[in-house]
Amino acid sequence: MRKKFTKRVKARLPWLEHISDSPAIGEILPISHENLKLRAGKNICLICRGSKLLCKKPVCPILMKARIFSKKINLLESEYLEGSSPPAVFVGRIGYPYVRAGPLIPQKLGDTSLYDRPEAWFGMSVESILEFRLGLVRGTFPVDVRNPFKAGRLMENTLEIALSEISVDSETKFRKKPTKIFLIDDEIQPMGPLAPLKDMKIYSARSDPRMERAFEDDDLKAQEAIVELYKNGVEVSKIQRAFSIGAFGLKKQRRLVPTRWSITAIDDMLGVWLREKYVKENPFIDDYRVYLLEAYGNKWAIIMIPGPWRYESIEAWYPGTTWNPNGASIAFVGDYEEHWGRKGYASMGGCYYAARLAVLEKLNEEGKQATVLVLREIHKDSLLPLGVWLVRESVRAALKRRPMRSQDLREVLSVVSSFLGIPMKHWEEISVTLRDISRRQSLEPYLS
Repeated sequence: MRKKFTKRVKARLPWLEHISDSPAIGEILPISHENLKLRAGKNICLICRGSKLLCKKPVCPILMKARIFSKKINLLESEYLEGSSPPAVFVGRIGYPYVRAGPLIPQKLGDTSLYDRPEAWFGMSVESILEFRLGLVRGTFPVDVRNPFKAGRLMENTLEIALSEISVDSETKFRKKPTKIFLIDDEIQPMGPLAPLKDMKIYSARSDPRMERAFEDDDLKAQEAIVELYKNGVEVSKIQRAFSIGAFGLKKQRRLVPTRWSITAIDDMLGVWLREKYVKENPFIDDYRVYLLEAYGNKWAIIMIPGPWRYESIEAWYPGTTWNPNGASIAFVGDYEEHWGRKGYASMGGCYYAARLAVLEKLNEEGKQATVLVLREIHKDSLLPLGVWLVRESVRAALKRRPMRSQDLREVLSVVSSFLGIPMKHWEEISVTLRDISRRQSLEPYLS
């Protein structure tokens, strides 16, 4: 009997939750006392050391991170930094509600907006994206999320940076030199230089008028401010940034929100608004559709089925990928919601909400409603987890393509099966959506 090559994984995978696209990810990681520490897992990395490519990836991701950081590490020999924030800020979560927050500043003056604009990254090389993230020095100061302005001028400047629509020139003094400690690990995103802030002067900040109006209106609830900004064309990443720094909401309720939480919170809030306000009121699509995309070592198949709004997202991590490094079989994780939505937090984390927002945007744009299934395969040539922004932008990119349309679901699934590496029967074993449709279609002859 042939051994089955797939396996079911428990829904709750803590190592898959909250994949963040912020350098703040670094603050939750253990720090080495060495200047540079390459940590190889208990696997072939220890044998390979990047020379044999035993993982079958085209480039060793560990050495790639080391190479990029080495370009910058020699520039950080001072307690003084002059650079232009993209603008970018972060709020930590360790010790909540007493956390560390601050601006992200590269060693470059001028227009650095690309360093923190994930909407513009899709299509760039992984190495280029890593350079953006590693090029941002994190200046931090302690703050109580409930009373942030007790932190004084540092907090005021950080807020001004968060609301700016252009890169903000700055002169920064640290209490000590930015750390050269850099943990390089294939299981996590790299973390850039870190230093406690002593003083900061900023120049050339120019508030986005839309952001400024939302900030100044302290009688406007946070969710209403977020929706209004989105309707007025403000990019999701910019809303997430301002939300994390406590720029929205009723005066007495404003709080800082850790960066990793703010990313998923905004994806969720905007998705719920689109779903309830528009999509669930729209007519059904009148055919089966599938959108296909291959990028960054990922394969995507977004299937739309005529019917009421339902949503399911499933990921399949191949052996040797970041979150299935030592597995002998493909690991699946997924979650779904019925027409009325869901109450609990999705077990697969922020990726669920990022993909859902992109799908709802597409349906709202077309004035349609559908049952949607998002299938994602992560292959070995997916070098690193780059953050949930990649999920949002990948699904957006896929949905801009011309779909394959049919009146026959079997024809659509055949196309999907020939595109993905995993046979369709294994997806059908796992997918709640496909099982329900199959059961419904098998009963139709008896109900007519």
